[in-house]
Amino acid sequence: METVDAIEVQVREGELAEASADARVVFLFDDESPADPVARRLLELGEAKKRFKAVAHGHDERNRRVITVGLGARADLDAERLRVAAALAVARACELGARTVACAVPQPPADTSAGGAMKASSAPRSPLAAALVEGALLRLYRFNRFKSDSDERPTVRQLELYGAADAQAVARARVAAIATNRARDLQNLPGNVATPTHLAERAAEIADQHSSLEVELFDREGIERLGMGAFAAVARGSANQPRLIVMRYTPNGASGPHLGFVGKAVTFDTGGISIKPASRMHEMKYDMSGGAAVIEALDAIAALGLPVRVTAVVPATENMPDGGAFKPGDIVTALNGRTIEITNTDAEGRLLLADALTFAVREGAERLVDLATLTGAIVVTLGSTYAGLFGNDEAWCAEVAAAFEAAGEPAWRLPLHPDFKEMIRGEQADLVNASQERKALSCYAAQFLAEFVDGRPWAHLDIAGTAWGRGREYVGKGASGFGVRALIALAERCARSTAPGPV
Repeated sequence: METVDAIEVQVREGELAEASADARVVFLFDDESPADPVARRLLELGEAKKRFKAVAHGHDERNRRVITVGLGARADLDAERLRVAAALAVARACELGARTVACAVPQPPADTSAGGAMKASSAPRSPLAAALVEGALLRLYRFNRFKSDSDERPTVRQLELYGAADAQAVARARVAAIATNRARDLQNLPGNVATPTHLAERAAEIADQHSSLEVELFDREGIERLGMGAFAAVARGSANQPRLIVMRYTPNGASGPHLGFVGKAVTFDTGGISIKPASRMHEMKYDMSGGAAVIEALDAIAALGLPVRVTAVVPATENMPDGGAFKPGDIVTALNGRTIEITNTDAEGRLLLADALTFAVREGAERLVDLATLTGAIVVTLGSTYAGLFGNDEAWCAEVAAAFEAAGEPAWRLPLHPDFKEMIRGEQADLVNASQERKALSCYAAQFLAEFVDGRPWAHLDIAGTAWGRGREYVGKGASGFGVRALIALAERCARSTAPGPV
């Protein structure tokens, strides 16, 4: 992804028609005639369409490319539509061999006040400009590290924005997009490369770049010495060393609550003794997606200098079925002293998170968020559109949901319930890690995690359906980096908060 790192994003003054870029992008709206003569001609010829996602191109009198992208009704314009449109535009620009692309940030839809009078919307255009940057840079990502005949065709190297675009917001969007793409790199790496040690080394590399960020790493012996019996049990079957990755971001002038970000990082999940079917098991290299999102979000948060304290905890291991692996029927003791009966070794993620959440609480985190590819059931429930959101505090869940929505990474609230709390009670231990009944499986897993947050405001994001295969035009069917931009947005929101502690 070094090509994406190298892409420049610039805010220009003047009019789009004056741009000297190889290609300019004209967005088309229903019932509006574009000022660009090439775009008007393409509409007259029937080649361009105003419907959402319709793409066409032509050339001006100087033989520069003009790309049109339909956005439909202006009233429907929002950041997500613009991410998609930007992705389609730069994809066509790459096909045409353009190295520089210029576009104007569209005007937000008008707002109707009482009495029918029309007035300009008070919504700022910075979110739209940021969405343009995110959609373009996420779409330009390519992972070809292991291709011997890597496609080296020219790609877009510079994006120019015209119109009202806040330069600071645009720069922030570039940082967030690059961090997302770096998380996608970690996700896409095969399990024999992206081992727990590799993730730990990446976290250490990030910490070396920021004076406000430090990292502490624990190996197998250290994890056991801490008393993380649940995490240690999962790691026993792997010849690769597990790592507990702790990143502490402590900027000067921090305000708001101390945040605890926890990310599941099973770098390859066979299911252990309760082994998974062979079909599509290769996708289980993505079971570290929550951890990848947390690690790269911390890099962006530090790079942006956000004034909020964050402790990130990433338990990283493989789940393998060798002679030392934990077994169904085993009982383990978690860091908070709760005992857990193992009924399914493929329900391992909640065991890692149990110890990691407890660790974050002991670090003093006042509000908690965990990201995990935790249950296949959430894919059945919400597909690849929403992450599942669970939590124990209404205000905190609303804050988290708002951050994820603003980032274009929406989450849908699902319930915890006393009935689920009864389901996780064990007969021979305090808790049982998996139900024998196929009921409320994602809710069950979330209710299990609630036992390890010590009553702190906590939100759990089940991202099994969104971490890869989202199908959005800007991330395609591979790794999505889901959660990186949302965690950055959440940190920004909390940095603006005047409340020092829990809601």
